[in-house]
Amino acid sequence: MSAAARVPDEAGTGAPLLSVRDLALHIPVPPHVLRAVDGVSFDLRRGETLGLVGESGSGKTLTALMLMRLLEPPLDALPRGQVVLDGIDLMTLDEARMSALRGRTVSMVFQEPLTALDPVFRAGQQLASVLRRHLRCGRTEARAASLDMLRRVGIADPERVLDSYPHELSGGMRQRVIIATAMACRPRVLIADEPTTALDVTTQAQVLAQLTALTRESGTAILLITHDLGLVAQYSDRALVMRRGRIVEDTLVGELFRKPGHPYTAELLATAVGLARPPAGRDAAGPTP
Repeated sequence: MSAAARVPDEAGTGAPLLSVRDLALHIPVPPHVLRAVDGVSFDLRRGETLGLVGESGSGKTLTALMLMRLLEPPLDALPRGQVVLDGIDLMTLDEARMSALRGRTVSMVFQEPLTALDPVFRAGQQLASVLRRHLRCGRTEARAASLDMLRRVGIADPERVLDSYPHELSGGMRQRVIIATAMACRPRVLIADEPTTALDVTTQAQVLAQLTALTRESGTAILLITHDLGLVAQYSDRALVMRRGRIVEDTLVGELFRKPGHPYTAELLATAVGLARPPAGRDAAGPTP
């Protein structure tokens, strides 16, 4: 296994948990080059929820896949930049080492719950496999932990859900299973990519509340990727605004809504309908303790 490039920790207790610098994905499309992600930089601290917002096609999901090192060939050879987590640059890791970190140290909730789960395995098998791989527990212990995780994400009948195939579950149930799987090993960082897109408003609120409670309990930092400024207002401490592969604004949530610093942000705010205001004090509080 190749040695990872370890980056010296910053002095003091306020050092970022995740530090992204000049992340780029430039795709050759002769005679041009598509700058799908173009020099993205940001920091994420322990317990913080950072909202990444932008319209479809702005590069949000590609950024998430690059952070997780999940791009398919031939795109997987193109990213450049630094993704430093706990002092280690993930971009320097070989696949074996990166695979060991996925689900354990950094985890992801994907957009579409039906395609994110393997249709040929029961929900319980998929959840338990993560626990058995990363925590080295036996079948009985993994099942007990799986049941506990499902209860913690609001599933009242976890036994039935564990023994069900994904197509036998509702969209809300599937998304809860994915969240339980992503949080099973209490990762340091959770990337949530449009985690409630396919859900109705009531289920969306329930799922996000459960996700927030779980991450606060464990101190997990969240990168919340969404096109919905209302979700950013309700659940994020800081916000990044992305346009055409670039971060055009990085600010506290209260400042984003009170005084947007970029014309594109102002356009997004102007087109938002029924936008929730950020809770009092969120803009000043910073990361969740």
